[in-house]
Amino acid sequence: MPMNYTRTALLLALLTAIFVLFGAAVGGQTGMVVAFVIALVMNILSLWKSDSVVLKLFKAKRVSESEAPDLYAMTRRLVERAELPMPKLYILDTKQPNAFATGRNPENASVAVSKGLLDVLSDNEVAGVVAHELAHIKNHDTLTMAVAATIGGAISMMAQYMQFGMLFGGRNRDLSWLGWIGALLAMIVAPMAAMLVQMAISRSREYQADRLGAMIVGNPGWLASALVKIHRAAKRVPNMTAERVPAAAHLFIVNPLSGRGVDNLFSTHPNIENRIAELDALAREMGQGSLESPDVQRPSVVEPRKPSPWARRPKKAQSRRRGPWS
Repeated sequence: MPMNYTRTALLLALLTAIFVLFGAAVGGQTGMVVAFVIALVMNILSLWKSDSVVLKLFKAKRVSESEAPDLYAMTRRLVERAELPMPKLYILDTKQPNAFATGRNPENASVAVSKGLLDVLSDNEVAGVVAHELAHIKNHDTLTMAVAATIGGAISMMAQYMQFGMLFGGRNRDLSWLGWIGALLAMIVAPMAAMLVQMAISRSREYQADRLGAMIVGNPGWLASALVKIHRAAKRVPNMTAERVPAAAHLFIVNPLSGRGVDNLFSTHPNIENRIAELDALAREMGQGSLESPDVQRPSVVEPRKPSPWARRPKKAQSRRRGPWS
């Protein structure tokens, strides 16, 4: 964990440095100072408000235990295994199966799952997804990703602003000690650098969360199966909020963006096949055999005693009693 904190601090410092250098290229010494102050303010705000901002952004609805008793029971068993406090649970109003966790620390964490996730996945697969998000919380990834998204998004917005300024009304201004060429390079290189750093954070954290989440739930196969289903559905079912705010895509367990033909270098998540391969290696390491082997399935620690609120019901029963997210 100390190495995790050190690497996180270095990555966040690099993002801040990119933002400051961009400010210097655009506005010289004054721009550098202004960019540094803005970066500090964004870091402080993201420490305390990033979770609520993200949840409001995706219109997440908090559900009580009476509204989702089985989801609460499942999560409670998993947090006991993970030795974490109980997070707040939210439902995302989207048919795309996906989930994310947010919060500045485990004591102030939230886990959000979509309607589509509860409709498409089995109980064991939902448990694998929730365990993955709990792993992010345990590793303190949620805060890191929120800060990286905040600064990376600010760099992109600043670049767009400067492009607009160069086209309209900026001809008689002394942009900086680098001049027009420096400003142009900053507008091209800085957003790309911020994106690459953000992607590096996301990719490494996803592998770690996959491994720890699979160990928490006790079966890598459940998480692997969930990842495959989510990945396939995410390409068919758009998440319109995520499409409008792509800087937040890395928060989800699987990339929610439905774009095609995007270079793998700029993907916010590791390749699904690589993630499955890592989970397969973990299953064999845990003595459960290959993921394709029938002996991978083990008794579930999350087996519900009554019908789950996300289980598919007969149409008649469903018409009589609808869930809080129907």
